[in-house]
Amino acid sequence: MEDFHILAFTHRQLEVNQIGWLHIAPDDQKDRLIALKEAFGFDELMYISTCNRVEFIIRTSEPINKEKVGSIISSLFPDYDDEKIKLFANNAEIYRGASAVEHLIKVTSSVDSMIIGEREIITQVRKAFQACKGFGITGDGIRLLIRYTIETAKKVYTETNIAQRPVSVVSLAYHTLKGKDVPLDARVVVVGAGVTNVNMTRFLKKHGFTNFAVFNRTFEKAEKLADQLNGKAYSLDALKDYDQGFDVLITCTGADHSIIDEEVYTQLIQGDQSSKIVIDLAIPNDMDEKVINHHVIDYISVDYLQKISSKNLEKRAREIIHVEEIIQDAVEEYKGIFKERQVELAMRVVPEKVKEIKSTAMEQVFAKELDALDDDSRETMQKIIDYMEKKYISMPMKMAKEILLKK
Repeated sequence: MEDFHILAFTHRQLEVNQIGWLHIAPDDQKDRLIALKEAFGFDELMYISTCNRVEFIIRTSEPINKEKVGSIISSLFPDYDDEKIKLFANNAEIYRGASAVEHLIKVTSSVDSMIIGEREIITQVRKAFQACKGFGITGDGIRLLIRYTIETAKKVYTETNIAQRPVSVVSLAYHTLKGKDVPLDARVVVVGAGVTNVNMTRFLKKHGFTNFAVFNRTFEKAEKLADQLNGKAYSLDALKDYDQGFDVLITCTGADHSIIDEEVYTQLIQGDQSSKIVIDLAIPNDMDEKVINHHVIDYISVDYLQKISSKNLEKRAREIIHVEEIIQDAVEEYKGIFKERQVELAMRVVPEKVKEIKSTAMEQVFAKELDALDDDSRETMQKIIDYMEKKYISMPMKMAKEILLKK
């Protein structure tokens, strides 16, 4: 288990916008992560990116220190200067072995999240694994770890009140917007049709908002969300020509740079100098900083939501002790599960060897003797051999597991 490593870049050590620098657009992940795995000879690799963390799950027998972290970031982001590389190398949280397992369970159980009790992290971890599995960069070790981690996280949510009255980034954003007394017929421009904006607009529609315009890089996704909202759909390129104005702008795309610059924003407001509400849930931010500084904007960002979400820690503090107990028990249990799996992998050759010995015995060594038997005797002999084959396959594995677990 000591070959499991996790490199975590979180809101505890870095600003949210700095974490955004480690974001890799979904379309670029496959090539870049495969290249990273091959460059360092990792056995397995998984990449997780959320609004307040980026994590790398790595399986390798080689140690990973701050210097190695710098090399990894430099390889993955060759355009970054020494100052940025040093920033990430010095602020990476490095976990190994049982500590890595414990950390991942805490993350997936939301104990380590910006917002304690946020269930969304389970979906994010699962999707990250599925993506990396599709890239061919994960293997049996990470598969087993993720499966067990998700099972434990579900147990945490079921057996504790940590998720009671959950407050996700989306619901925090909605409640912040609700407190501003925005009229229900306000013009709402939605940029991005991913999970975050789908959830956000569901809140809005549920509470009576009616006027939506949806923009997305893939028009079909914009159209699908717009249909759900009874709104209008546009391609992302049409944003720079949109002339219907807006009162509320909600943006969350997977872009690795700001997509709403001075030119686009000037077009959107159509000369209207009144204050606009902008909810920017993207990492990195979709709104260019110059736009925020030069215009009258009531700006709600993930960074802002992070600050107000700290109040949730007190509400759920009483549950943390219970959750920690579950997690500690889970880590110990996983050690046994991991050992069992190593025995299974090491002894995968046993069934094949037993079948090979059986085949040689029946077809070569004792072929003449078997031919001399009558049908009833041959059938009985076949039953005896099949029975012994099953026992010779199962018993060594069972005994090996028992011996290993006792040790």
